[in-house]
Amino acid sequence: MRVIGVDPGTKSFDVIGLEDGKVKLDLSYPSEVVAEDPGRIVKAIEEFNADIIIGPSGYGVPLRHISELTDRDRFEMTLVWEEEMKEIPVLIGLQEMVSQMAEKGMNVWFIPGVIHLPTVPEWRKYNKVDMGTADKIAITVLGIYDQAKRLSIGYSDVSFALLEVGFGYNYAGAVKGGKIVDGIGGTIFPGPAYVNSGALDGEVAYLMSHIKKWHLFWGGATIIAAEKILPPEEFARRLDEEPFAKAWEAMKDGFVKAVASELTVVGDAKEIILSGRLMRIDELRKDVEDLFKERFGLPVVKQRGLEGKAKEAAQGSAIIGDGLAGGQFKELVEHVEIKKSHGSVLEWVKLPLVS
Repeated sequence: MRVIGVDPGTKSFDVIGLEDGKVKLDLSYPSEVVAEDPGRIVKAIEEFNADIIIGPSGYGVPLRHISELTDRDRFEMTLVWEEEMKEIPVLIGLQEMVSQMAEKGMNVWFIPGVIHLPTVPEWRKYNKVDMGTADKIAITVLGIYDQAKRLSIGYSDVSFALLEVGFGYNYAGAVKGGKIVDGIGGTIFPGPAYVNSGALDGEVAYLMSHIKKWHLFWGGATIIAAEKILPPEEFARRLDEEPFAKAWEAMKDGFVKAVASELTVVGDAKEIILSGRLMRIDELRKDVEDLFKERFGLPVVKQRGLEGKAKEAAQGSAIIGDGLAGGQFKELVEHVEIKKSHGSVLEWVKLPLVS
C-alpha cells in the first residue's frame, strides 16, 4: 500500500510517501516555489502512484474526499478573502494544488482541524477557530504513535502535552487516553511565535481597524528582535544580543503558559513532547527542555516520528492516510476518531462575522 501526506507549512511544503509503512518518498519545497509552480509538487505526488493522498487541508474540514469539496469548504481551509490570497505564498500554493489535484481526479482526502474532533468537548470550542490546524492534528497523531511505540503501551494509555514551535506559528496540544482533547493554535497562543504575534489583544485589533491576513504572519520574535524575518539559525546565534534575548524570553514565557494549560487538561501526562522547526536547533531545544523539566517535573522528549527529513506534520498525515486506507495504522486512526469529525471551523463562533 502506498500513501502520501502533505504539509503546507509557512516556510515549506513537505511530502512524505509511505509504502507499507516505510518511507519511500521524502520531499520539501519552499512555499514560494510551490506558489509559483504548484504543478511541480503535484507531479511528484502523482508519479508516486499512491493509493490515497492526504492533501493540504489548512484549517481543516470534516474528513472529505476532493470530489466532495464545496466552495465553502475551500474557503474555510484558508479563511482568506480572494483579493488577499496573492499576498500569502503558502495559501496560494495550497489552493492551486487543490485545484490541480481535483482536475486530475486524484484520490485526495482532506482532514479536520482540532476543533472538528468529537473528542474535544464543545465548551472548549466557543468563539474559537484556531485550536490547531489540520497539520497540528497530524503532528499530534504522530506523537500518539511515537509515545505508544517508545513506552510499549496501548493507545488508550497514551497521555502527553505537545509543544510545536514552527517557523510561522506555535501550537500546544493535549492528549488524554490517546485522544486529542484540546488544542491551542497559533493565533490564540499565549505569546509570540517566531513569525506570528500569537494571541492578538482585542484592543489592539480594534485600533488596527482593518486587519489583513498578512498581519497574522507578522509580529513574532524575529520581528520583535530585528524588525524582519531572519533564518531561525541566525536568531539562535544572536541570543547574546539583548533584543534577541528578550524576544526569546517572550517566546518561552508563552511556551510555559500554553503547556501549563494543556497539562491541566490532561491531568496525568506522562511527558511533554517537543516538535517543530525551531526545536531542531539544539541550543533552543535544550533551553526549553531545561525550563520544562524545572517547571513541570516531567520527562521532556523530542518527537521522533518516522525516518526522513520531511516535517513531522507530513509524516503524521501519511500515517493518517495509511490508517484510512486500512493499513498498519488503521487502529490508531480509528482510535483518534478522525472519521467522526464534524461541523464547520466557524460553527462555534458566537460573534458577528462578515459574510
